[in-house]
Amino acid sequence: MRKDSIGILGDRDSVLAFKVTGATVCTANTQKEAEAALKQLARNFKVIFITEELALLVPELLDRYKSRPYPIVIPIPSANGSQGVGMAGIKAAVEKAIGTDILFKD
Repeated sequence: MRKDSIGILGDRDSVLAFKVTGATVCTANTQKEAEAALKQLARNFKVIFITEELALLVPELLDRYKSRPYPIVIPIPSANGSQGVGMAGIKAAVEKAIGTDILFKD
């Protein structure tokens, strides 16, 4: 696998369409499957998209990757819709970078 390619991780229905883009697609349904697949993808890809549902199952592993330059792991909505994980990550990153929430003030 090439280091400049993209990996996709999610349930079958959510990631099947990504196969036509040439991305490597892995499916998982449980926490254990998600952890194993994410670790495998992290060894081979710089960018990994993971469905929000699976991201919620492996928060500790995602936190570990956040402290490294690569891989960049990006939560995306699944076929079931968004759970807000991606937006929460953006909000946290902005707050960390500038010290306040300028995007989503309540």
